[in-house]
Amino acid sequence: MIFGTRPEAIKMIPLYKKMKEKNINVEIISTGQHKEMLDQVFNIFDVKPDYDLKIMKHDQSLEELSANLLLKINEILKNKNYDYVFVHGDTTTTFMASLCAFYKKIPVCHVEAGLRTEDIYYPFPEELNRKLAGTIAKYHFAPTRVAKDNLLKEGVKEDNILITGNTVVDSLNWIINNKSFELNKIQEKYDLKNKKYILLTLHRRENLGQPMKKILKGIEKYLSENKEMYLIYPVHLNPKVRKIVNEELEGKERVILTDPLPYLEFVSLMHSSHYIMSDSGGLQEEAPHLGKPILVLRNETERPEAIKSGVAELVGTSEEKVYESMKSLETEKYIKMANAKNPFGDGKASERIVNFIKDKNN
Repeated sequence: MIFGTRPEAIKMIPLYKKMKEKNINVEIISTGQHKEMLDQVFNIFDVKPDYDLKIMKHDQSLEELSANLLLKINEILKNKNYDYVFVHGDTTTTFMASLCAFYKKIPVCHVEAGLRTEDIYYPFPEELNRKLAGTIAKYHFAPTRVAKDNLLKEGVKEDNILITGNTVVDSLNWIINNKSFELNKIQEKYDLKNKKYILLTLHRRENLGQPMKKILKGIEKYLSENKEMYLIYPVHLNPKVRKIVNEELEGKERVILTDPLPYLEFVSLMHSSHYIMSDSGGLQEEAPHLGKPILVLRNETERPEAIKSGVAELVGTSEEKVYESMKSLETEKYIKMANAKNPFGDGKASERIVNFIKDKNN
């Protein structure tokens, strides 16, 4: 398994644990694309990577990152005899790991395969990363029927696709079952116990600059009119993101700005939030499992299932639309969204993937 960001780790570790449980010999190559945040996830799940490439450098360009990944992953693969390389989703690590495996003629298994916006520049560079990884992959583990249909349209053989549900549900179930005491204590840390609050994440490249400023202005306008509502925003470490956030929100009443949070704290804040606002992909999958409406701060999404099921609303990035969407959740629409069916699975995705691979090798 090759991964390097926190979301990848959250979604791949349940699969890793299931493989270990089924006596499959599996190793983790961590590229360290999100070094500190990645270590937190390993600690929560009590897992250690077999290799840590420590790939990140300050202000590294995509070109530098890609080249370094290619060289460092190759150093490991050329000395190993893996039957499969497992990758996840749409990161630069995912594409480069797939390319390295291709050069070594190792079959690639793509977890969370088939997500598409059909615009290679949105999200950037993720849409192209996942399409290219999908071109290389032998087996495709699609979280939903929509994702499978996308792969079929691209010519992938049906026998090589399995609809699994999303492994993030497996991960959330594990945390809720194994870490419930810690989850209950975290509200006090941020003085949010018994308070009504919105959880916000906002960091995508395509939202940097004016889109982010407009979104934050819309949120600020809503908060100024609703004195009972709080906002907590774990701010990405990207200096460009922080500059905008500090200009727009620093010192505002009932706004709590934090550094990126350990995943356990983040799950706790999701679990007790009134609703979630985000431009993240993964949160569109996590929110439905926790029964939380989510306002998606993007113009397009590769997870239309969340919109169709009614748990998510695609808001865009205009100040007025953000404000109006927040306002609309004061109505019965909130109850409808909170009770919408989760389209991303039942928590058995990892088991399905392991059974599929074992069947292919019998």
